[in-house]
Amino acid sequence: MSSFVDKSCQGLSATGFHRLAYREWGTGERTIVCAHGLTRNGRDFDVLAADLADSLKARVICPDVVGRGRSGRLANPDNYGYPQYLADMAVLLARLDVEQVDWVGTSMGGLIGMMLAAQPGSPIRRLVINDVGPFIPKQALERIGDYVGLDPFFADLAAVEVYLRGHYAGFGALTDAQWRHMAETSSDAQPDGGYRLAYDPGIARIFQISAVNDVDLWPLWPLIRQPVLVVRGARSDLLLADTAERMTQEGPRASLYTVPDAGHAPALMAADQVAAVRDFLAHG
Repeated sequence: MSSFVDKSCQGLSATGFHRLAYREWGTGERTIVCAHGLTRNGRDFDVLAADLADSLKARVICPDVVGRGRSGRLANPDNYGYPQYLADMAVLLARLDVEQVDWVGTSMGGLIGMMLAAQPGSPIRRLVINDVGPFIPKQALERIGDYVGLDPFFADLAAVEVYLRGHYAGFGALTDAQWRHMAETSSDAQPDGGYRLAYDPGIARIFQISAVNDVDLWPLWPLIRQPVLVVRGARSDLLLADTAERMTQEGPRASLYTVPDAGHAPALMAADQVAAVRDFLAHG
């Protein structure tokens, strides 16, 4: 199994600098960036990153987006949003000192990848989008808005695991060991005992200050010219089946891999899911 090292750089918001933490796996000449979902962090990719580093002889970078994991928090939660996330990822890519990267993005991380890939002169070479697309229905966003930003307290890691199993059942058929790993990497031990989730509740600000509506990013889709793989959970309420099918017919004409036992979003830990991502990236 490839070794890893934890690193960081600094991003800049309207209220000052903040830490951008990332885990770097492997030492290959090829670079792959794995970006997580809204309330998650880069440790979600431990299984995938180790595999890609070994099998593709790649350098795999798993950042914690600002406000999550080991990264810093923004002084003004109004600044949590895609302009900040894109700016931070541009800083990260500059720190990596490479001309091109492959991008694997789950949910929010997939949207960041799409937005970066659509830019003129984009460094994105191949793009994997996990359970998100150019259309996001209001109902799915309302479901997410019901829990994002909550700040529950847990007496122990077992309670964290129970919470995660309930809120992230859409991740699919994870093993007990994988759920335990997720509990350990999704929570922070508190000085006086107990645990809280490893993200800033302020990331929910966007859900609180604006009405929740359908998100239509279809004008962005034809601007993406890179090869694209879309991974979709068969029970997903966020990436609808007709949206995924349209993604295969328009713009970059993505390939589609459907995970039958998952909703939003496949965890990319099962062997078949890892293989699908690996095989797509290996052909680049």
